[in-house]
Amino acid sequence: MPKRPPQLAKRWITSPLIPPDINRQMSEVSPFLRQLLYNRGIETNEAALAYVSGNSPTNPDPFQMLGMKEAVEVLHAAVENGSKIAVYGDYDADGVTSSAILYEFLAQMGINARVYIPNRFDEGYGLNLDAIEQLASEDIQLIITVDCGIGSVAEVAHANALGMRVIVTDHHQVPEVLPDAAAIINPHRPGDPYPYKELAGVGIAWKLLVAYLQRYPNPNIDPDQWLDLVAIGTVVDVAELTGENRSLVKRGMALMRMHPRQGLFSLSQVAGIKLDQLNAGHLGFGIGPRLNAAGRMDSATAAFELLVTQELFEAARLAQDLDNKNQERKNLLNEIEEIAVQEALSSDEDLKVIFVASEDFNQGLVGLAAGRIVEALYKPAIVGHIESDKIVASARSIEEFNIHEALKECEDLLERHGGHAMAAGLTLKPENVDAFVERINQVASKKLAGMTLLPVLRIDYDIDLARLKPEHIPGILNDVAQLEPTGHKNPDAIFSSHHCQALRVRTVGNGAHLKFSVRDGQQEFDAIAFRQGHWASDMPNFIDIAYTIEINEYMGMRNVQLNVKDIKKSGPKPAQFFSLFRKCSLVSQPKS
Repeated sequence: MPKRPPQLAKRWITSPLIPPDINRQMSEVSPFLRQLLYNRGIETNEAALAYVSGNSPTNPDPFQMLGMKEAVEVLHAAVENGSKIAVYGDYDADGVTSSAILYEFLAQMGINARVYIPNRFDEGYGLNLDAIEQLASEDIQLIITVDCGIGSVAEVAHANALGMRVIVTDHHQVPEVLPDAAAIINPHRPGDPYPYKELAGVGIAWKLLVAYLQRYPNPNIDPDQWLDLVAIGTVVDVAELTGENRSLVKRGMALMRMHPRQGLFSLSQVAGIKLDQLNAGHLGFGIGPRLNAAGRMDSATAAFELLVTQELFEAARLAQDLDNKNQERKNLLNEIEEIAVQEALSSDEDLKVIFVASEDFNQGLVGLAAGRIVEALYKPAIVGHIESDKIVASARSIEEFNIHEALKECEDLLERHGGHAMAAGLTLKPENVDAFVERINQVASKKLAGMTLLPVLRIDYDIDLARLKPEHIPGILNDVAQLEPTGHKNPDAIFSSHHCQALRVRTVGNGAHLKFSVRDGQQEFDAIAFRQGHWASDMPNFIDIAYTIEINEYMGMRNVQLNVKDIKKSGPKPAQFFSLFRKCSLVSQPKS
């Protein structure tokens, strides 16, 4: 019988009440929203209004980035000379949206750019020598990388030797040795003065054309027309939704709601997304997985073609194809997850970092499988696909452990590696696996020594459900909506309630999810708990819940639903505990 992962007890950390002086400073937003903003590090009225409006607090000049001036001049010379240009992207949503932006921009400039997106399975990530040779044979004179290239020293050197120039635009961590490119744009470069470092690859690609149009204005081209693609790439790549990123995503989603491009309209239809109700969650969990499915299961070309097509029937065909690929992806991922989790549970419990690899694992899904292991066990995980002479793997980590830095300490055992603090990719030879697993676990043991490793759930408010009246809901939902777009570093508002009675408990989604109701006093609410179906057979009568509040629409009916993120068995009910709704001054009123 397969082992079940232990049910990790999340640590709930409830945010402290906003101090009176900061509360007074944010007088131009509602009291309830003040607390939510304070919980996200906002402490002034100016910052609060900028956040609510979606305006970036800095709105930085793209020419502040190192290499931007050089990149603009190299690109301009190529445009003026009628040079053949290739856009070299990545096969994920960030890379595909970046490629689409530059392709359409150059088309409006009169340049029919060649777009090259490598195949994950045949070529792997980033520039490769065979691709460079191919582009040279097509008389390409300028290569612009998007979402890749910062570590491609040998590949850029080869392009130079073949008479091509290269502009690198990337957002990944910068290695010690940079490629000898005509220009490199990456705000993570040492000494780069650009104030906001968290742009996704698509954000940096967009900044390149913004800078170009500042230097060489064209009244017929508005860079804001591509903010929809910036929004998608940023959210799906799990970039921070703070500062400039949040501003760009907010503007991009507004564009999608009002003037969706044909491909996104068709994709939203197959995904069951109403564009007039679009939020960041729809991008991250509806649009994004379908775009990514192309590169995970086959070639990312279909995703690129969907984004740039203006033909209704072609868009519908491509959208359905991506939806089919996404369903195939989900089925395969479930199989890989089961195997990977079982192997992880069977490994040495003292291991700080889980390593699982198999020739049966789909290379395009190993990153997702690693994420599932992290979710189940709260340990850094590396999942790999075994080929004849190498293992291609993806790593996912926890907040306490920078996997990118850890891989640097193992690089003598690796063929290549790169990525971020929480996610990375690597390639190693099979004969180095044992030494690598030992080394990275030594690194992790040192970094994590003395830490109690449990996932943290940050609670915005503790709510007494018995006092949550229907008339409170519109105001709360209105204020919660001001947090959009939410995501990494700008989370959804999460509330907690204690000693709630659980009623009508059942599973849905083939046993994976939990559907139930909670009651406190006379108040009762519907609830859904995704990936928590295991509670159905052992649900206590009284529970504590952490949740978001949302409107669920089903068969034309709309009702309030608690989206439960975690469940705990209630202890004895205290005589009195802090509750938002005993602080009447904090309750928002719905706007007229």
